[in-house]
Amino acid sequence: MQSKQKVDYEFIIIMALLMSLVAFSIDAILPALTIIGLEFQVSNPNHSQLLVSGIFLGLSCGVMVYGPLSDTYGRKKIIYLGIFFFVLGNLISLLTTNFKILVLSRVLQGFGVASCRIVSLTMIRDKFSGPEMAKIMSLIMMFFILVPTVAPLIGTIVLMYSSWRAIIVLSIILALIGAVWLAIRQKETLKTEDRVSLSFKTIWKGVVETVSNARTRVFTLAAGLISGAFIGYLSSSQQIFQIQYGLGDQFSLYFGVLALVLGVSSYINAKLVMKFQIEKICLFALSTITISSFGFLLFSKSISNQPPLYLLMFYLSIILFCLGMTFGNFNTLAIEPLGHIAGVANSVISSVQTFISVGLGAGIGYLYDGTIIPLCSGFLILGLISSLLMIFKIFNKSKTA
Repeated sequence: MQSKQKVDYEFIIIMALLMSLVAFSIDAILPALTIIGLEFQVSNPNHSQLLVSGIFLGLSCGVMVYGPLSDTYGRKKIIYLGIFFFVLGNLISLLTTNFKILVLSRVLQGFGVASCRIVSLTMIRDKFSGPEMAKIMSLIMMFFILVPTVAPLIGTIVLMYSSWRAIIVLSIILALIGAVWLAIRQKETLKTEDRVSLSFKTIWKGVVETVSNARTRVFTLAAGLISGAFIGYLSSSQQIFQIQYGLGDQFSLYFGVLALVLGVSSYINAKLVMKFQIEKICLFALSTITISSFGFLLFSKSISNQPPLYLLMFYLSIILFCLGMTFGNFNTLAIEPLGHIAGVANSVISSVQTFISVGLGAGIGYLYDGTIIPLCSGFLILGLISSLLMIFKIFNKSKTA
């Protein structure tokens, strides 16, 4: 374990590239959702959101598989396996003319790219812990966030000259670049002597230890809840900006600005975690999300549920800035006591987080009714519950100290 060392920026970029495959697969295709819905004759516009939630559904299934495998066979080989499934899912998307098959291919993409997310997190935990890990995660998030900043714009430009299937081709190219770069430039982070035999008993022991840890349970649940609100935002953002506010192709610009806010927040968080307690940073962020959402919801209700675009952008900027202070921090807090079983623990933590967030996020997106009320309510309710969990944890910690 290395607690203090010179920052390896190439390692950060490789991890960010691999983890960003999820974001690119989702965000680059957002401008095309309406086009895809028309091409496949989707009756309900909200059903196009399945192309977003499908990725997360596959992700939630995949994260439980790859962690234990990486503890046995090493980190890099399992990332290659996941990329194979990711590319296969994209190839099916390219060839299909059936919307149900398209959705299923997105689930397969999510299942495959889960390896990039879960095993990358495990590789980071192999090398770092505590505030150092939180700092590295924030730096990775800073690079990672460049993808949702530019991905919708890339998708829009592609649609100007080609079809939405060209966006799928770009996803394949990025995945192959990540795999080759990893193979050539990154050493295996799991030593041979630290590998464990793959058996149900070993996996089950790791699962039990993970779910039995009170600290891990609280931060995993809190992360899943607030991520659910974020997925609700991703699912409905295209309809809110392109249709409700009539922005059309300018959607990618507004979406990119908000993604940039998230990236700036992650950079600032990388500095804050070295000076302040991570728990307090998360509690401050969640409290701000809750209070801001309550005020904006009341304001929106008072003006017929249609706030001006500039006020919506201001509100969402606050929300995403606060989210940038939670994502990496929650993962750090949840995995911190379980470094000796990082693969299995990351799988359990990520699987629970993703199942919770996918269900909640898909529900928020499906409730979209032409207003921002479902989205704002989601941030309010889930932010409040997450805040209460944090307060309960901090109170118990001080009580038993």
